[in-house]
Amino acid sequence: MNQTNRLATSLLFLRLGVFLVMAMWTLDKFIRPDHAAGIFASFYGIEGLDATMAYVVGGLELLLLGAFVLGLARRWSYGLVLLIHGVSTFSSWRQYLAPFEGPNLLFFAAWPMLAACLALYLLRDSDTMSLGSSSAK
Repeated sequence: MNQTNRLATSLLFLRLGVFLVMAMWTLDKFIRPDHAAGIFASFYGIEGLDATMAYVVGGLELLLLGAFVLGLARRWSYGLVLLIHGVSTFSSWRQYLAPFEGPNLLFFAAWPMLAACLALYLLRDSDTMSLGSSSAK
């Protein structure tokens, strides 16, 4: 396997890994909308998210993640995934201050995923194992 194929394969697996995590977070909005409401209130300061709004947010995320996993409109889909995960990572700042309390240590897993999102965005032109055309970079 040549250098170009190794890079493209690596980017594909990064994309699939990020997709898996974000897909689970998105499915949670449909399966446990009350949990999504708690997350929005605790981490983003958005109170009163009802089940309908959780479904709407989840639906929009599903559309975005579909484009992302297929490698479509890479500038936009990879960029929005980076932005969403970046906001999620930085909104958890309190958990980083007390890493050994409760489940807070798990929050540190957000940082390598954020690095993966950034790498995918920066290397999107080299992510050739996708359905997205080269003009959708």
